[in-house]
Amino acid sequence: MTTNSAETDAPSADLHIHTTASDGLLTIDELPEVAHKAGIDTVAVTDHDRIHPELATPVSTKGAVTIIRGIELRVSAGDQRLDLLGYAVRRTDSLIELTTSIQQNRKKRGAAMVDAVESYLDISLDIDIRKGLGRPDIARAIHESDAPYDYSDAFSEVIGSENPCYIQRDIPSFDTGAGVLADACSVIGLAHPFRYPDPAAALKRAEKLDAVERYYPYSGQNADRADPVVIEDVATNADLLLIGGSDAHNRTVGITGPPPADFEPFATRVS
Repeated sequence: MTTNSAETDAPSADLHIHTTASDGLLTIDELPEVAHKAGIDTVAVTDHDRIHPELATPVSTKGAVTIIRGIELRVSAGDQRLDLLGYAVRRTDSLIELTTSIQQNRKKRGAAMVDAVESYLDISLDIDIRKGLGRPDIARAIHESDAPYDYSDAFSEVIGSENPCYIQRDIPSFDTGAGVLADACSVIGLAHPFRYPDPAAALKRAEKLDAVERYYPYSGQNADRADPVVIEDVATNADLLLIGGSDAHNRTVGITGPPPADFEPFATRVS
């Protein structure tokens, strides 16, 4: 696979992190220490369909770490669902209205999925039906239950999109989601292009945004087809920023992210 020289540089930021505000394990208080251990001084908190309630401003500093308030918003784009990353988020009325509606649906869908899992596996899950509840939370609960599934198996055999306990949730259209984020964020990007069924169609949508996630820890089949040159060509032609991050749902950050050459123009936009 062909790569550019910037790929050999250590990441200077992790721009894709989830916390306990959605389906991650990290708290805001833990972020400075884990970021310091990873050797990075800038992180973006991009919880699913939600602005983190403990971050008061679009960009803040905690300890020696800069924290960018972000969001990961799922949208419908024709025959596939995409994830948009918004950075330096402002609390606009339209975004609050949209995320409130999504969180209500997330909670309802989460409760229905938990009921489906308990019935299908004949178990009881120890899980809180709350705002921000996501499938990783349910997968962890399955792993910690009496069911013979670990975290990965829970996704691949029980709650994945083709599995018996999966329930689809309501999401906004690409145009609606991108429009709301455009009013609220300094930068909007397409997350992990090679995780979608049709990466080419996803990247075509990215041309309408500000950025695309170039640095991402793909695995399995997605890693086999993840060609960074394809993303770089789209970014060059559409004048997109190159962003990226670990997509951390655990307490490990800094696995990947933009090197200085790609991070600096992004930082200028959000500062």
